[in-house]
This record gives sequence, C-alpha cells and structure tokens, in this order.
Amino acid sequence: MRKKLILLITSTILLVVLVGGFFTFRWLVNRFNLPSETTKLINLSNQLKNFDEKELAEYNPKTQRAIDVLHYQIKLDLYPEQKKIFGDVTIKMKLNEKQLSKIEINFYDNLVIRDLRLNDAKVEYDRSEKLLSIHNDNTIDTAVIKIVYEGTPKSLGFGSFNFDKVDDHYQVYTLSEPVFASTWFPCVDLPDDKALADIYITNDSSDVSLSNGRLMETKTKGARRTYHWKTFYPISTYLVALYSGNYKSVSQKYISINGDSLNLSYYALPENIDNAQRDFSDHPKYLKTFEELFGAYPFVKEKYSIAEFWWQSGAMENQTITGIGSNFISGRKFFSDMLIHELAHHWWGDAVGLKTWKDIWLNEGFATYSEALYWEKQSDIRALQSTLRSKFSLFPKGTLYNPGSVLFSSLIYDKGAWVLHMLRKEIGDKIFFKILRDYFKEYKYGNASTNDFKNICEKISKKNLDKFFDQWVYKGEGIIELDCVWSVKKEGEEFISTIKIKQLQKGYDIYKFPLDIKLISEKESESETSTVFVDGREVILKIKSKDKPADIMLDPGKWLLAKINLSLKENKK
Repeated sequence: MRKKLILLITSTILLVVLVGGFFTFRWLVNRFNLPSETTKLINLSNQLKNFDEKELAEYNPKTQRAIDVLHYQIKLDLYPEQKKIFGDVTIKMKLNEKQLSKIEINFYDNLVIRDLRLNDAKVEYDRSEKLLSIHNDNTIDTAVIKIVYEGTPKSLGFGSFNFDKVDDHYQVYTLSEPVFASTWFPCVDLPDDKALADIYITNDSSDVSLSNGRLMETKTKGARRTYHWKTFYPISTYLVALYSGNYKSVSQKYISINGDSLNLSYYALPENIDNAQRDFSDHPKYLKTFEELFGAYPFVKEKYSIAEFWWQSGAMENQTITGIGSNFISGRKFFSDMLIHELAHHWWGDAVGLKTWKDIWLNEGFATYSEALYWEKQSDIRALQSTLRSKFSLFPKGTLYNPGSVLFSSLIYDKGAWVLHMLRKEIGDKIFFKILRDYFKEYKYGNASTNDFKNICEKISKKNLDKFFDQWVYKGEGIIELDCVWSVKKEGEEFISTIKIKQLQKGYDIYKFPLDIKLISEKESESETSTVFVDGREVILKIKSKDKPADIMLDPGKWLLAKINLSLKENKK
C-alpha cells in the first residue's frame, strides 16, 4: 500500500511538473516573442550596427534609380566541401537614362569575376567592396549584363550564405535580409526594384535544391543534379533564397478561395520530417483565415513551402519558400505563431513590398498583428488580447518609421502590431478590414511606403489621420503612460465620477486618443461603458451615472498601448 501511495504521489508530482513546465514554456515563448519572427533580433549581426542613411547611400547610389531590373537568370554550381560557388548570372534591365555612363550594381568584391559582358560585348568595369560599376559608352535603353564568377561568399548580416555541416552532410542556405543578397549574386539590391527570376541550382545528385517560385524541371548529369525554379511574380532581391541538402519532403493540397489548387510542400532532414509534418499540418487553416481577412493567397501559380534550415534564431519569409530554424521543429506545434507570422508575410512584405527600409514596420508590424488576428478568428477577441499582451513593452526609444539600425527589434514588430490595433479602434472594424483588403489589392506585386498606407487609410475612413500617424509612427517614441485618480459623489439623483488623468511619458508630449471608461455598479452584473477623447497632458473627466460605481476600468478592452496607474481618492464625506 505504501509503495502504491509513493508511486501515486510521485506520478502526481511528475504530472504537475510536466504540465506546469509545458505552460511555463508557452508563457516564456509568448513573453519573449519566440514564436514570432521577432526572434530575428536575438542574434542581430554587427553588420547592421551602422545601418544608416549614409551606409545605404553608398550601397545604393542614386544612379540605381535610373535602373529597372526586369529579370534575373541565376545559375549557381555548389561545391560545399570546398565551400565554393561558381556563378553565371544574367541581368536584364531597363535604363531610364539613355546616356547612363556607369551601370552600378551590388556585388561583393571577394567573388572573382571571370567574364563580364554588356549586351554581348566585353566592357571595362570598376569594383569597390560592395559595388560593381560597369562602363557604358552606348546610348541604350535596355541592358543585358552577364557575369561569370566564382569564390566563397561572405556570410554577413544574419548569415547571407552558409555551408553548414549537419550529421556529416553539408547543408547550404541563404538569408539575405536586408541588404546582403549581393554577397552571393550580382543584383540591384533595392527592396522596391522587383523582378522576375529563373534560378538554377546544381549540387550533388543526392541533394535536393530549393528556391523561389515553381519547379520547372530537374536534370541529372553524372553525379550532379540541377533544379530549375521559376518565378511568375516579381520578387525583391532580399527574398531570393537558396536551400540545398539531403531533404525529405511531404505535401498537402489547398484549394484557394478563388478555386485554385495550391501545392503545400514541407522539407526537412530525414530525422525531422515526421515532426515537421505534424508542426506544419495546420497551414490550410492559416491560409483560409488570411484569405478571408486579406484576399486570395498571392502566389497561387507557384507554391507555398517551408524548409528546415540551420539559422537557429527564428524563421525567414523568403517568397514562397519560408525557412525555419531546425530547433523550432518539435512535432508538438510549440511554434505555431512563428509559422503564422511567416505565412502572413506573403501578403505583407512579399506581395506588398516595402519601398524603403524606413518602412520596415509595414512588413513586421503587419505580420505580427496577423498572428493576433488569426487567433481572434479561431476563438474570440480575448485570444487577440492575450496575444497582444505578450507583446507589450514600453518601447522607450525609436520611431516606427525610419528606425535606423534597429530594423529587427520589438519596436518594429510589437509596437507595429499595437499601432495597427489602435488604428482599428480609431476607425472601426468594418473600415479597418476594408483598408487591409484594399491596401493589399492596390499594392499587390508592388511596393508601398508608410505614406501610401496612410493615404489609403484616410481615403477609406474619410478621416484626417495626421495626428494618429505623427504620434504613433513618424514622431512619437515610447507609449502612453497615465497616472489616474478617480472619485465619486452623489449630486441629486445622479452620481458623478471624476477622473483626473495626467500623462507622464517623456517620448511624446501629448498623446490624443479615445479612452473607454467602464463604470462597474455596486449592483452585481451591471456596468456601463462610455468613450471619451483625451486631448491634453492633464484632463479632468466627469461621467454621470444613475447607480453608484463600485469601481471603474480604464481601457477595459485593452485597445491602448498604455501603462495606466489608477487609484481611488476617497471622498471627505
């Protein structure tokens, strides 16, 4: 009997530890944003510390604005044992200035150029660390540049090109965001110069090689195999990706709201493929939700796929081929929010691209809020509120627009999500979701700026949103911080609740915002909510009620990015 009792107690303790551990893990995951793409900020490379306008002006000289790339043909031969690539890239571009004396493209100078031709003719060129300047003595409006090169790519930023040995087998992967595509192929590395692409990857015949778009064919020659991937939709250079390794795959089919059939393909190492299949299996639900919210999946002619890769700090939304770190594949769906986030990017970031890196919140804030919207659709508003609570912070420094070197911080992801949430409150649900659908439709396959988004918000809502965008996007730092004192007294047959509100924050002088106030009656189950507009550093609000409030709640629906300290001032009577 004693042994049974000990066994029962031990089993109970073990069960409590396991269950507690699971929920503690989920809390930590949510608290520190591990299930979303905010994990990109964990290992932010030193390469981004000087990511400022001067650096970008040198990397993307003004002459690049006279170039419109139409098509990339990228042929890469991989030799992982030697950590070497052989490249053959042809770039077709339109020149908007017919007498452009130099065509400047991004290409790191450690890669050795073996041949370079402009419209089939050999030409002179100059090189600096990150720029290739091709001499152009002709008056032409279309240029075809062919560059044959070789070498070992630098792995900069988050790890732009990598040869990683995993279980005695080399795995090759790229992660070029924000400005490191040129470490492995020559390009005009501007986010708004989208182009079509044909990508050919050759590796050992035992390896599977993945990239953006649709697989057109594979060809095997001896011990080498070439995969040809083709995009049917324009793509930004930072989203061009390459993965090659000993992948296994599983697939699903999804029928889009337009009736189109979409292939879902999941790739992982042999020992992880079962876990990957379990983790990724909910994608039809994710797709259906986002199609209902935003519009049809924008890359239906190609695919949606996910591939395990060896960047261990999160995931990356490369167009139609999301990469997810191997340590986030568990078989237990612990990191569903990360997968939801990356899929959302195919609307926000991939289809609707950003015009400049100053607008990065349009990618990350939108994808982060999409996580909350997904859970709201699956459950209710409380699920959305819970998701946003896990992303609450004071965000003490920096603005959403033009954040400088903190492109991949919680400021951009989490504050960006909160700002969209507050915009929803400001203009109402019906208008907010119409804005999202119209914004997606208007800028799909193109690029948008923060001002473009603001303009479409104002057009549809018929409201002047200058103040909202100034305080939350362009100028304001931090969040609303309020010290509130309330009291109540009877006047005739009514009760008057007086609320004194003082704004304490230092990042912005006076926030102007709608504030919901809920009066909770002394009578059980009775309460009423009213909305006031706070427009001063210090304001006094008076609210009448028939019943005496036992308590009040400020912002009961959790719509405000605000820290609120509320205290009761006792009446002298």
